[in-house]
Amino acid sequence: MQVGAAGMPVSGTTAGSALAMMFGATGSTNIDAITHALASDAITPLVYVAVALMFIGLGFKVASAPFHIWTPDVYEGAPAPIVGLMSTGPKAAAFAVLLRVLFEINAPGRFWLVWVSAALSMTLGNVGALVQDNIKRLLAYSSIAHAGYMLVAFAATPELGTSAVMFYAASYAAMNVGAFAVVSHFANAGERYVTLEDYAGLGRRAPFLAGALGIFLISLIGIPITGGFFAKFYVFSAALKSNLVGLTIIGVINSALGAYYYLKIIVVMYMRDPREEVPVLPVPLGLGVALVITLAATIYLGVLPGRVLDFAQRSAKQLVHPDTPTSAWPTTDVQIFEHAP
Repeated sequence: MQVGAAGMPVSGTTAGSALAMMFGATGSTNIDAITHALASDAITPLVYVAVALMFIGLGFKVASAPFHIWTPDVYEGAPAPIVGLMSTGPKAAAFAVLLRVLFEINAPGRFWLVWVSAALSMTLGNVGALVQDNIKRLLAYSSIAHAGYMLVAFAATPELGTSAVMFYAASYAAMNVGAFAVVSHFANAGERYVTLEDYAGLGRRAPFLAGALGIFLISLIGIPITGGFFAKFYVFSAALKSNLVGLTIIGVINSALGAYYYLKIIVVMYMRDPREEVPVLPVPLGLGVALVITLAATIYLGVLPGRVLDFAQRSAKQLVHPDTPTSAWPTTDVQIFEHAP
């Protein structure tokens, strides 16, 4: 916990310094005023420093590389329910702030900051997860990788990247909260059962828990009929339409790497002999309801994503170009696929 505790004040201090520099360069802390100043005046070096510091501060919050070091230790040391909250709510809020900083004010110099961080996050997150035996640490590195996938959309054009990030955040919240709910319940009091081998034979001993975790894992991989499929499809589609071929290739390769360690958990649950010394407690009503809701959201976003995509598109239009008709925006491959006969 010391690493995490140290990381959070660092991000706040960095963001505060960035805000002070941006005020010094533009004379305001109002987003509209900053946007107008950056569009009309010559951009000073102080603006680039401010944008870089803002990105560093928010990078700590979303656990993107190279600002991710605190994540595995904090995820392993904190209770699983708290980790489930940390990996979704605050991260989604930080990405929302990042949307406004990078897209709404059209922050100068953002492209290469985002490109490098996205590539590092996907690669370091997936490679780190490959060698983990602790489920919570594995999901921590997975969280870093998924921050990288979302940053791919930040490198794309605002018209496509904004809605892609929104949809990805919604999908990731559903599947990650569900996965940590299963991990929290199975770990038992004191979280004694968090290693990969503890999950051996879970498919025979607790079919509902294993089935729910299996669906969340295949959604994290990005397999069709789950929200994770359209989340990645939409992000990579936005990247390709923005001519980010290299970053898209890195993302697809990393998705293949991620499939290995997610499938490894499923193999252990269904193809290993059960460990009788590991107790499996009955699923309480509250947990059952939570799992049903997250399962329904995960599958709904993978089968009928059109309504959520449309909402994300309209929200993105209001954020980035409020005066431009939505019909004038580029059409995404996902929308074509969704409305194809």
